[in-house]
Amino acid sequence: MKLSDFDFDLPEDLIATRPVRPRPAARLLLAEGARISDRHVADLPEILRPGDLLVINRTRVIPARLSGTRLRNSVQGAVRANVELTLLEPLPDGQWRALAKPLRKLAEGERVEIAEGFAADVTARSAEDVTLRFTLEGDAFHAALDAAGQMPLPPYIAGRRKADAQDREDYQTVFARDPGAVAAPTASLHFDDGLMDALKARGVRFADVTLHIGAGTFLPVKVDDIRDHQMHAEWGELPEAAANAITETRAAGGRVIPVGTTALRLIETAATGPGQIAPWRGKTDIFITPGYRFRVSDGLMTNFHLPKSTLMMLVSALMGPEPIRAIYAHAIAARYRFFSYGDASLLLP
Repeated sequence: MKLSDFDFDLPEDLIATRPVRPRPAARLLLAEGARISDRHVADLPEILRPGDLLVINRTRVIPARLSGTRLRNSVQGAVRANVELTLLEPLPDGQWRALAKPLRKLAEGERVEIAEGFAADVTARSAEDVTLRFTLEGDAFHAALDAAGQMPLPPYIAGRRKADAQDREDYQTVFARDPGAVAAPTASLHFDDGLMDALKARGVRFADVTLHIGAGTFLPVKVDDIRDHQMHAEWGELPEAAANAITETRAAGGRVIPVGTTALRLIETAATGPGQIAPWRGKTDIFITPGYRFRVSDGLMTNFHLPKSTLMMLVSALMGPEPIRAIYAHAIAARYRFFSYGDASLLLP
């Protein structure tokens, strides 16, 4: 299929720059096959059935944008120059890949001072990013990062306004636990403790997984033939408890519904066959496009995605290209709010 098959016109005023309050007050487009209805996220306890399983991503977004300074030589002597860093992903040896501005002026061996006692040494540089070793590790590193960093808002929000203190709460799920993501699993942003309690009272179960979302989720597809696109890899883990919950749900006739494309990509990676799954840990670069046969996912709760994105390809694979065009046409006509801080959809093929 061609990239243009996943394009659509979106009015700019439908791009949300702030979420609604309270979280479950967001609108919910419910698509059951070809039938579309307009609901709210707060309606999930009456929409879902007892015995359904929601798979949620427990990743925690880190405040990955850092401002620092480096020493540079000039005719006036050594002076401080500003450096902007955006962490991309942790490496197995404790270092981090990061974007840097200005990249070309950073050299291997240089140190970027971020705050008192908190700095990053450049251990390698490529044409696109740098590798950093921070002067702090473990809990001390995360405490310093929390104090100095800003939330890494998606480009389509960051281009309209700067991140602020409110984003610390808004761009984090209520069940975030494992730090490592540089983007939020945005469908999960619609949940609060009250909604979770109501769903549990309804008999809906939850399975916890982790997939650390990288900045690659925002990279545009640059090839015309989507078969030529190389997906970014992201680290994830599906523990034994989640694998057992999925197996039990399917055996009992319940539906397995990932909350977010990240949870869906993870469980489809961990699937060992139709209706079968096992614990899994590692990096996934699964690329789901029309024609893919879903092995354990019976539906998907997700926000509305960018034109010509890999996530548009994923939802087209789930619902079918023509039905998803109808769903998005309805969402635009009904003025649903789009992207990370926007409204949600519940897609049930």
